[in-house]
Amino acid sequence: FARYYANSLAASVANSNPAIQQVFEQWKNSDALISELEKNEELKTALLEETPWVRQAQSEAEQRKRIGLLFDLNRMGYEQDKAMAQLSERQSGAGGFAWFPGGQDSWYITQYILEGLGRLRALGVQDIQPGSRGWNLAQRAAGYVDRELADHYEQLLYEVKQGRAKLEDDHLDHIVVHYLYTRSLFQDVPAEGKAAEAQDYYLGQVDKYWLNKGIYQEGLMAIATKRHGQQSTADRITRSLRERALYNEELGMYWKYNAGFFWYEMPIETQALMVEVFSEVAQDAEAVEQLKIWLLKNKQTTHWKTTKATANAVYALLRFGDNWLADTRLAEVSFPKLDEETFQPALIEARRSAEAGTGYFKASWSGKEVTPDFSRVKVTNPNNSIAWGAAYWQYFEDLDKVSIFKETPLKLDKQLFKEKIGDRGPELTAITADSPLEPGDKLVVRIELRVDRDMEYVHLKDMRASGLEPINVFSQYKWQGGLGYYESTRDLATHFFIGYLPKGTYVFEYPLRVVHKGDFSNGLASIQCMYAPEFTSHSEGVRVRVE
Repeated sequence: FARYYANSLAASVANSNPAIQQVFEQWKNSDALISELEKNEELKTALLEETPWVRQAQSEAEQRKRIGLLFDLNRMGYEQDKAMAQLSERQSGAGGFAWFPGGQDSWYITQYILEGLGRLRALGVQDIQPGSRGWNLAQRAAGYVDRELADHYEQLLYEVKQGRAKLEDDHLDHIVVHYLYTRSLFQDVPAEGKAAEAQDYYLGQVDKYWLNKGIYQEGLMAIATKRHGQQSTADRITRSLRERALYNEELGMYWKYNAGFFWYEMPIETQALMVEVFSEVAQDAEAVEQLKIWLLKNKQTTHWKTTKATANAVYALLRFGDNWLADTRLAEVSFPKLDEETFQPALIEARRSAEAGTGYFKASWSGKEVTPDFSRVKVTNPNNSIAWGAAYWQYFEDLDKVSIFKETPLKLDKQLFKEKIGDRGPELTAITADSPLEPGDKLVVRIELRVDRDMEYVHLKDMRASGLEPINVFSQYKWQGGLGYYESTRDLATHFFIGYLPKGTYVFEYPLRVVHKGDFSNGLASIQCMYAPEFTSHSEGVRVRVE
């Protein structure tokens, strides 16, 4: 079903807007379709081939190239018919679907499929309109989930009769909340009999117990109650969601998500649902745009792993709020302290070759062209949609003269400690420029990392003095403090490759041994998101003295 849903959604979007097809034709012969991991290698702290993420880059590039298939109407029609035929074959006589062929019908899987069909129907996909094969499939699935809800309710009534439960207590579980939302997509196929009675009971439960649920369930309940005529309940839920939301000038509007492994604990799907909630229930256009900003900024630094996350995010971005695809003007860049003839030629050339669709362009100046007056940059966005960019200033400097750089979402602090065995075990003493060391001393490097948003494909590189040698020489995958990473020890530095870096604070430590006398530069620690190299930072340079 995931293939059918994603392809139907993508084909509907792509072919309803001719400009998208024109953009893709221009992308074919450019770098637009390569992975973000492969772009801008000259700005990154490590070559892609030196990282563990070569296959991920190849996979993402291949996915992007397959976008072209969406414009092959004959092939897409064949693929859609094939997927729908397979879906029909897997529907049981009772109308349900199993997780795997031959398995037992699953209430959640059937509702998941019915929900997707309802969303496609709302977009006007013809396969899900009355009289179509998809419509018949959806009707049978609706009948199945109605019977499941009725059985669920009958079991509750039995428990009440036995004195083991009370009807007035909270009986709203995740599957029931999902049912209320899913069935609200098919109100022209109303529930009947015991299912209708159960639906009314659980809608009443929502009015009492909505506050005890998670953010995703609250979003589902807000939409379901609004569609069933309980506007006051829907308004209370959205008002509460707004009060608990976080606001950031750069990141937009979002919530503190506690990501988990259950279907109702996925941040991207939850944020996409919130776009729908504030569009349909609250009808707050400003909030919708702020919610969409968070989705785009999340995509800037992460690669959405699942079809469901990507499809739901695209659905939210394109169906609700302003049409960002209509904004085609390029961002305007200038340097107020410079004469236009100094910087305009390079900018004009860069804008002439700007990437279709995204408006991405890159200009560079080198050598004697670069002066301190380049330090002030003015960017103007003539569109209603958001835009972002980055300025890189690359130059050579003595390592021990480099100062710490903290004006970034990534913040690094590096410290060196001398380890001694005391009465109570190992004791650490901070090393300063006036702290002489001796050959044989054991040192501990401590790197403290703070990050204000989730990132993926992060490379942390910590240089070391030539008079120091690592004690741990084997490269290995490690897990500590809730973070998994691959640690690789090389001649000049120790590297940490972090596949997924959640928002938070982390501490890395590893031991070194002093082996030579002298006055050495210990270098610095640097970090960069390989997926978005504009997110980078470094610690200050440090010197060590060995006597």
